[in-house]
Amino acid sequence: MKRYMKHFGTAFACVFILAVIIFYACIGENSYIAVQDNMDLFIAQFAMLRNSGTFFGLGSAAPFLGGVSRDVLPSELSLYTLLYMFLPSFAAYVTGYVLKVVIAIVSCRLLFLDMVQEKNEHTENLATLTGLLYGVLNLFPAFGIPFSAIPLIVYLLRKVYAEKSLKWYALIFLYPFISYFSYIGFFIIGYLFVAVIIFWIKDRKFPLSLFISMILLSLGSVVFEYRLFYMMLFSDTATIRDTMVQTYFGTGDMLREMWDVFLNGMMHIEDVHKYVILPVCGIYFLILNGSYIVKKNVKGMFTDIFNLCALLLVLDCVVYGLYYSEFVNNLIKTVVPPLTGFQYNRTVFFNPFIWCAMLFIIVYRLSGMGKKAATALGYILVMAAGAAVLLSPTRYNDLYNTAFYTVRQNVFGNVNDDLNYREFYSEDLFKEIKKDIGYEDGDWAVAYGMHPAVLEYNGISTLDGYLGFYPQSYKEDFRKIIAPALERKENTRIYFDEWGARCYLYSGTDDTIVMATKSMTGVTDRDIYIDTDALKDLGCKYLFSRIELSNAADVGLSLIGEYSGYGSPYTIYVYTSD
Repeated sequence: MKRYMKHFGTAFACVFILAVIIFYACIGENSYIAVQDNMDLFIAQFAMLRNSGTFFGLGSAAPFLGGVSRDVLPSELSLYTLLYMFLPSFAAYVTGYVLKVVIAIVSCRLLFLDMVQEKNEHTENLATLTGLLYGVLNLFPAFGIPFSAIPLIVYLLRKVYAEKSLKWYALIFLYPFISYFSYIGFFIIGYLFVAVIIFWIKDRKFPLSLFISMILLSLGSVVFEYRLFYMMLFSDTATIRDTMVQTYFGTGDMLREMWDVFLNGMMHIEDVHKYVILPVCGIYFLILNGSYIVKKNVKGMFTDIFNLCALLLVLDCVVYGLYYSEFVNNLIKTVVPPLTGFQYNRTVFFNPFIWCAMLFIIVYRLSGMGKKAATALGYILVMAAGAAVLLSPTRYNDLYNTAFYTVRQNVFGNVNDDLNYREFYSEDLFKEIKKDIGYEDGDWAVAYGMHPAVLEYNGISTLDGYLGFYPQSYKEDFRKIIAPALERKENTRIYFDEWGARCYLYSGTDDTIVMATKSMTGVTDRDIYIDTDALKDLGCKYLFSRIELSNAADVGLSLIGEYSGYGSPYTIYVYTSD
């Protein structure tokens, strides 16, 4: 029994990964994949780059947002990005998920086992299972691999500090290949800078190895994300970032924001720690520090790694809240002008790993008590935390959502209004449409009643699109097209003028008409409010709409076809402005 127990964690992780692969292989593109900031963004853009041959293009224009520079899109020198170059898009997405889980397991296992004093079969199993827990957290899919690799850089820095070997320096330089500078890398370099100062003071000796690591990590980021750094350092083009309006809170709202992100995380990092990990860590925190107080060992409270992790959690949440302070933002704008508008509150992206690390500390200490009941409790806690993640219907829990909607439809016979991957992009239908209208590469189009990503995925060049970084001049040109709609809806005007990342056609009546559902429930007005002359000025030839426009002739649009079928739930109306 002991021999089998030694490899339990690895076997369990392998069975889970194999089950995921079989699950997606069976259901395929009928899977229900998260739309927001996923299918409506990165998946479509990667497919667009591959299909248009601009994936590796230097100084080339991408066929969306009127020909925005390829350089504003993710670098091709990234593991996740490369998947979409060499694999079909859906296969690349699933492979990205599997790699995220594998990297998290390996990274956590390396780090945790490097940190502990006693290693046995339970320690190894719990390190592996906690790594699996971290890997299955349903975080922002496009940056799942960078999230999962956070413990790996901590491990590499520990090794280079202890051994100063060339291989560790080389791996640190290569680390940005599996990371992402704007979300993770910038903050790791910042933390490393602070660590250099702390160790310099603590050891009374300059930590040269950490300083060299910081330089190598910075150089690696420049090399692997050269497009981003080129845009930051050498482009003087004003972008929509310059006109985005920062929201500011009063003290009470900031405190509530800090508490909310501590308890629930945020949109891109819904790790559901509040169901198991938070209460377990809270109880342990009280027991741990109560024992320090009883033993009159106050110093121990400030050196215990569990408490240090808890402090980091709180600091990250405080920074997140301070991001909404007008005073703090003005101070940064004055003292460090280059960081104006930078989302420094992304430090909270490290919290999911910190929560998992704190759980590992607890279960490791339980297993070290030498009691079977305590060790068993450790296994139960990690498994319970994993079950909470997998069974919570969060935004990016594709496994749960796919299983739920598949069973709902195929077992209970209910019709799902949500769109699965195949239905969302409807490749066969758009192939027929393009063939019938004689679409040629480079013909510009816009979408109405659906995400422009649907057109981008299907090889149609779009004047509209979703991107958080494009020229302000283009935003102003596109605004002329949608001005009639914005004049009718103040909340939509604010949404576009003060943010503008979704450069879409908007309704002049309804809050939203862009629906990732089969039905178009909620659309109350079939009139479109646009400036067709401005649309023509940008070279638009086609308008693809899920809504049959009642005032098409009035705004100078002509219907050239109505299309449906081919396994798609869409009815697409194609108009021309010629």
